[in-house]
Formats: sequence, structure tokens, C-alpha cells
Amino acid sequence: MKTDKYAIGVDLGGTSIKFGLVNNEGKIKKKFSLDTHAEEGPDAVINQIKKGIDELLKSKQKIVGIGIGTPGSVIQKKGTVENPPNFKGWESIPLGSIIKNEFNKKVFVENDANAAAIGEMIFGAGRKYENFIMVTLGTGVGGGIIIDGKIYRGESGAAGEIGHLSIEEYGNQCKCGSRGCIETYIGNNYLIEHVKKELPLHKNSKLNVLIQDGETLTPKLIHDAYLLKDYYAEMIITDAAFKLGVALSSIINVLDIPTVIIGGGVSGFGKILFETVEKTIKERVMKPNRPKIVVKPAKLKNEAGIKGASALVFYRS
Repeated sequence: MKTDKYAIGVDLGGTSIKFGLVNNEGKIKKKFSLDTHAEEGPDAVINQIKKGIDELLKSKQKIVGIGIGTPGSVIQKKGTVENPPNFKGWESIPLGSIIKNEFNKKVFVENDANAAAIGEMIFGAGRKYENFIMVTLGTGVGGGIIIDGKIYRGESGAAGEIGHLSIEEYGNQCKCGSRGCIETYIGNNYLIEHVKKELPLHKNSKLNVLIQDGETLTPKLIHDAYLLKDYYAEMIITDAAFKLGVALSSIINVLDIPTVIIGGGVSGFGKILFETVEKTIKERVMKPNRPKIVVKPAKLKNEAGIKGASALVFYRS
């Protein structure tokens, strides 16, 4: 009789850490979250990670390793995490070595967007593709690149930063130091701030009514307004999708990878986003690639962090 193998997936976020016990078929047996305590420094965060892992190790399942998806750059040799945004006092921490020494298990640490790409490759929408570009649309814009069934990390482990591809040379100022990065147009925080500034110019938009009813302006609310046939909500979504398509067409021309998988909260804009992104790419990539373009939604959705982190273990086991 086949015995399932299990991995512990740890999705490290600035506000909360999500933990899951996941089998080699991508089924989650148990999951929960703990506060990150990022403002208290690295020791506090690491203690929370240990606490969650310790709880899952009480399971009677055969646990073959621990995977951790984290913001920031990751140096693979020791699983060193460098400068994750919104983590106070965290410059360079050998997180993988610390957790391995604590629990005597195989530990794999990866940038969270790369982990999402590996998760889609092992468990999700990328299973039948040897090559694809993964985009995660959330607070920022992340990315992962799969080439020949392997994650492409680049020389220093920082490859796939799709959010920092510039689409306008004198465009919006980005926190990375550059200008015109795609993240400064379609990252959640930037997008919402832009809409707040523009909304007074669109007095007939249903968004005004929804906000007056006590709703908070979010990507979901924009999509809700679009479903009510709101002209301004449609304009927001199609503009964001167009800009993303422009950025992706450049990446596809460089890498010759015609398959794109899009996940994250902003991907909840739905069919209109995917169709506009695909149409824009097809208009802009080199002609030989146009018939091959595929743009599809990520499959793992709300469980992408946990499943992506656990996939790091099965990807190498």
C-alpha cells in the first residue's frame, strides 16, 4: 500500500506566518497561522517559525522535510534570507541552517514568488509545462521563471523580479530606487492610492456608492463594481492588465517562454484581466511567438504560500 510522504510548508509574511502539513499530492492535512512579530526583530520571528514547526512535528505522519517561502533574496547554500521588506533589523540571516539545526530535518528556503512558481509546477497550473513565467499580483508584483522544469535564480538568486521591470523611463518612483517599475502601477497599494486620487473625477462610478455603503476600497471591490458594469472599474482593470501585458511581452521576447501563469489577489480581477493581458502580449511579442501565447490563472490561489513552500521539499526529494 502506498504511503504518503508529508512536508511542512511555511509561508513567511510580514503580518502572519502560515503553516501547513502537506502530502506529496498537494493535499493539506492541517494548517494554521501565527503572528509574525516582524517589528520585534529576527529572533522573535524565528521563534514564531520554530513554534509553528514544532506543533506540526507532533503529527504521526512521515515528514520528509521543511520548506520555507520568504520575502527577500535567498542565498541557497545556507538558506540565508537577505533584507526581506517590512522585517525590522533583518539584514542577512541563515534561516535554513538555523531551522535545520533546531529540528534535524531537511530544510529548503526560497523566495516566496519562486516558491509559488515551484508550487504551480509541482501541484498546480504549470504541471504540464517545462517552461513558464509565474507572476504574483499582490501588495507588490513578484515573479518566478521556470526553465526546463527548474527554477531560474540567476547569479545571486534574485532573478524573476518582474515587478521591477520598467515600462516608463521617467515614470512613478519605486521603492527599489528605479522609476516606472510595473509594480508602481499595478501593485495593490499603488493601485489603490491611484484610484483614490482619481475617483473624485468619476462621480458616477458605482465605486463611490459601494464605498459610501461602508466598503473598503480593495481590488475585490473594484471587481465587484466591474461586475455591476461600472465604466471606471472596467477602465482600472483593463489599464492594469494592459501595463502588465506590456511588461510581459518584453520578458517573453527575451526568454522565448510563451506561457504565463498569473496568481495573487489582484488576479481576482478575473476573465477581463487575463484576456487583456493575453491580447496585449500577442500584439507586442515577436511574430513567431504570437500563436503560442498562453495566459492562465494560477491554480493554488489562497493555498499558494503553504503549498509552494511544501513543494520545495518534493521538488528536491
